[in-house]
Amino acid sequence: MKLALPAPLVRGDRVAVVAPASPFPRDDFFRGLAWLRARYDLVVRGSILAREGYLAGDDARRADELASAMRARDVKAVIAARGGYGVMRVVDDLPWDAFAERPKWLVGFSDVTALHVAAIARGVACVHASNVTGLAASAPAARFAFLSALEDPAAPLAWRGLRVVHAGPPREGPLVGGNLALIEAMAAAGRLALPDGCVLALEDVTERPYRVDRMLTSLLLGGYLARASAIVFGAFTRCDPGPDGVAIDDVLRDRTRALGVPVLAGAPFGHDAVNHPFVMGPSVRVDGAAVTRP
Repeated sequence: MKLALPAPLVRGDRVAVVAPASPFPRDDFFRGLAWLRARYDLVVRGSILAREGYLAGDDARRADELASAMRARDVKAVIAARGGYGVMRVVDDLPWDAFAERPKWLVGFSDVTALHVAAIARGVACVHASNVTGLAASAPAARFAFLSALEDPAAPLAWRGLRVVHAGPPREGPLVGGNLALIEAMAAAGRLALPDGCVLALEDVTERPYRVDRMLTSLLLGGYLARASAIVFGAFTRCDPGPDGVAIDDVLRDRTRALGVPVLAGAPFGHDAVNHPFVMGPSVRVDGAAVTRP
C-alpha cells in the first residue's frame, strides 16, 4: 500500500484546529494556538471550548466541526486540540470519501490515532505529533520539528541508539501506528487495516503491564502484528508494574518474541516530555538499533 502525501504546508496556509475528543486546559490551548497563529491562518470555532462531561461537546458538535474542516477546500491541515477520548464515537460520521479525493494532513496523537487509522485505511498519510495543548510547553527544537513534519514531510528521519528488544535482519516498510489502546480498539471494531510489511510504531500511557499484554495479545490473535516487518515501541509512560512486579519491558519482549521480526524500544514519541513528530506513510528502514528514512 503506497500512501498519498497531502501537499506540504507553507507559511500562511489555512489550518483548522478542532477538538474531536476530550476538553482541554484553556491556558495550554491558547498558548499553543498563539504559536500556531504566528505562522498559519487558523480556523477555530468558538464552540471548540464546549464541554460535556469527558467530551469536548456532544457528538454532533465534534463531528460537524471535524467534517467541515475535512471538506473545506482551503484548509491544508487539521490539527487536534487534545486527545483523551471521543474520536471513535464520531469516526463513522466523517466524510472520508471526500477526504480521500482531496487529502489534507490530519495531525495529532493519542486518541487522534483513530483518525490516523481511518486515513491510512483510505490510502492517505498523516502526522503523529503533539496536539495543540502539547505545543504550549514544547521546546524550540520540538516546535521546529513539528513545522518540518508539515512543511517538509519527505525530510530524513533518524532515531538511533534505540533498545534492541529482538534483533533481526534489516527491514523496510511504511511507518504507521500510534497509541496501542486505540490501535487495539480500532481492530476490535473491524476498522484496522495495516499495510503489509509495515513498520508498526506503538506507544501508550497509564496502562498496567498486564493491560498492555492483553492489547498486544489481542493484536497477535487477530493476525495484525504478523503484518508488520518490524515493530518500534515509543514511550510507555507511567505504565508501572503492579503488585506482581512484571515490568512493561518484560511484556513487550514476551509478546513480540514469536513474530521473528526486529523489535526496538525507546523511540522518542509518545506521552513523555519528548514526542518527536513523524509522518506516517513513507517507508523507513529498521537496521540494528536505528530507524531511518533517507
